[in-house]
Amino acid sequence: MSKPKNVMEVFRHLEKSNCKACGEKTCLAFAGAVFQSRKQINECPKADESVIELFTHERSNDSFEMGDDYIEDLKAKIPEIDLADVAAHYNGKFDGSRLMLKILGKDFGISSEGRLVTNIHVNRFVAVPFLELVVNGKGIDPTGEWVSFRELKKTAGFSYDFFHRQCEVGMKRVADSYPDLFEDLVDIFGGEKIDGMLGADIDVVLHPFPKVPIMICYWKPEDGVESDLNIYFDKTADSNLPGRGIYTACYGISRMIERLSVRHAEFVTYRPRVL
Repeated sequence: MSKPKNVMEVFRHLEKSNCKACGEKTCLAFAGAVFQSRKQINECPKADESVIELFTHERSNDSFEMGDDYIEDLKAKIPEIDLADVAAHYNGKFDGSRLMLKILGKDFGISSEGRLVTNIHVNRFVAVPFLELVVNGKGIDPTGEWVSFRELKKTAGFSYDFFHRQCEVGMKRVADSYPDLFEDLVDIFGGEKIDGMLGADIDVVLHPFPKVPIMICYWKPEDGVESDLNIYFDKTADSNLPGRGIYTACYGISRMIERLSVRHAEFVTYRPRVL
């Protein structure tokens, strides 16, 4: 089961302490917000894993791809946003009519009327997280405490299993066959390699969006044990990039990495021999 039939079906599974940690005044109000899709069940800090799984909607690739209306809805909210305040929170620039931020190492912006401003190709994997950050982001400084996708709360109902299949599996497949991947990622995204995190063989921290660092940890295959790759986020990530932002950003980066590996393979295959 994923979509509850009524409010009481959600309420029956809650702890009923009215602790207000979810942002609602009562557990019944929170149940109503979940039923109306205004909140996710995992925003209740006292909900156990079985309850979260019960009411977590497993999104398909098809439902995700239909994102144009979602982008337009976010753009429609821009006139209500204090873009100067957003610039101050995310180390951007606001000239009175448009906001500019560094996204994927490039200038990316939006006008006060909601028109995207950039010299790079605009796709939903950039537009959605950028707009989520501008419209709903809190601008909180990263803490340096890393958590997995499953530990984030405001992820629009995307389950960890879905995130793993769509993002981590593809990156691992590329890493297994592309030895220079992590060096290239550091160059492209302005990141850095670090040592000693979680016992991984390679750790890379990328900065694709302001105040949303992403750490990729890769374990090489060894002694019959296959390789592994996991993505971690600062614990503030879903406050700065809530809703569909985190998943969309990582899905886009994963697709970029796969295209990068294809270009690398073509270069290795067709580069001229030096005699």
